[in-house]
This record gives sequence, C-alpha cells and structure tokens, in this order.
Amino acid sequence: MKLELNKIYQGDALQILKTFPDESIDCVMTSPPYWNLRDYGQKGQLGLEPTFYAYLKSLLSIFDEAKRVLKPGGTCWVNMGDTYGTSSGAGIRENKQATNRGTQFNKGWQEKGKKGVNGMEKSLLQIPSRFAIEMTNRGWTLRNEIIWMKPNCMPSSATDRFTIDFEKIFFFTKNGKYNFETQYEKATYTDNRKNKGRIEYLNRLTKCGVKVSEKRNKRCIWTIAPRPCPDAHFATYPEELCITPIKAGCPEGGVVLDPFMGSGTTGLVAMKLNRNYVGIELNPEYIKIAERKLSQKNLL
Repeated sequence: MKLELNKIYQGDALQILKTFPDESIDCVMTSPPYWNLRDYGQKGQLGLEPTFYAYLKSLLSIFDEAKRVLKPGGTCWVNMGDTYGTSSGAGIRENKQATNRGTQFNKGWQEKGKKGVNGMEKSLLQIPSRFAIEMTNRGWTLRNEIIWMKPNCMPSSATDRFTIDFEKIFFFTKNGKYNFETQYEKATYTDNRKNKGRIEYLNRLTKCGVKVSEKRNKRCIWTIAPRPCPDAHFATYPEELCITPIKAGCPEGGVVLDPFMGSGTTGLVAMKLNRNYVGIELNPEYIKIAERKLSQKNLL
C-alpha cells in the first residue's frame, strides 16, 4: 500500500501498520493507552486486557510492526505512565483519568479476583519498565529514559504513599546509527561554594572577550505542565512534550508516525516543525477532533 502523508488512518493500530511499506517512517512519537485506566468505548481497544501481561503482549506486537516500518536511521519515542495494582471498586472510567493511578476494574473482574494483580494490590506494576526491557529483548536500542516532570500534576488522596508527579518517555532507536540533532537548554550555575570557582572562571573569560556558551546539551528531566483538552479526548499530552523528540529524532521533511493519534497533538507539532505526519486512531470521534485541530495549524 502506498503511504499517504498527513493523514489519519481509522482502525486498529496493528492491522493498519501491517499495510504500511517497509522503512517508510523516520520517527515514531506516541503515548499508548495505559492499562485499565480508561474506557474509550471502542471494540478491540488497547488497554482493557484482563492482565497487564496480555496488554504488554498486544502493545509489543504493535511496536514490532513500528520497527519494521521505521527507516534504518529511525527513532522511536514512547510516553508511558505506570499503574498501581489496586482496585478502587469504581469501575473503569469512561474517557477520564483516574487520579490515583490505581487500576479501575469493573465489577466482573473484581468478582474474578482482580486478574493479573494478585499479590500486587498495593504495588506499582512497573509496566513502563517491563515494556522497555522487552523492547530491548526484541532488538530495540534504548538510548534514554526521560522523566516528564509535571509541576501541576493530578492530586492524590492516598495517605500511605507520595503523590506521583512524573511519567516516563523512552527513547529507542532501530539501529546503532540513527538520525539525531543535538538539542540544547539554558546552562545555569548556582552561585554557591561548589560552583564559585567555575563562575569566577567564566566571568574572567567573558571580561577577556572570550565567548562563553550559555547552553548545554539537554538533560533527561523535562519539566512540562500538562494542559487540559477542551474536547472529548482527555488523555492528551502537551505540544511541548513532542517538540524535542521530533526536532531531535526526525529530519525536516521527514515523516512522524503516531499509532495512537488521539486528538492529533503529534501531527500538529510535526506540521509546525516542517515535518509530515501519519496517524492511526481507532475512535472516529477522536479523528474528527484531531482533523479540526490540524486544520487550524496554530503557530508554536
């Protein structure tokens, strides 16, 4: 099948990916549905498997296909949050995110003994870590584990643990050599005893007319505030979260794939950065939201 650029394909991610030609994508940027936290109301949706093992098996099959369609120098960026093996009894939330990151089992699953979490009811299930390890077992190279720090994270009512204020972004590559443009951030030096000598040295260089760089290679903790989505899709990541991966891992004019397109954020950022996009989305209502957003082409 000839790949159409700047288009969202409607359907199951695995089945649609199987129709894409080999080595046709430069970069994958996505955030898959998390396990047992949200019901999108679509038959065959990812995330409602009876166990997190079954969820990971389904998810990894999709990324096997993503690996096939990536070019040899392709990069892959995956945002994932973790889940507690605790059932609140509230049932899976329709479209809305549980604030405590606990699994929201429906009544039927509770009566069957909370499949997949027996013995781990109070524990983080380590789904992102399990995913990353299995990706490397399948031939991916894991280059970075990035922390998305949320300064305005969702509150938690838990009284026996700390509030989770971060998620992970995994940076994978298909091969050892790949497309990458170094990204920079502002270099800051705290004026304390430890850094006093360095600051004085930099000041002397500046006075002597030596140009001192005020930037450094970007680091692995990214502080980015989540932003609410006014439309029907609640599981959106902010545009800012996509900018660095797409700039770093996709050349201008290249193609960015999001197999879980949702409300279209990945495609929008790709277009703003002079890249093309290809999206896949199961829910036709979300495609309408994404297409409306993409038609606006707001400037960064």
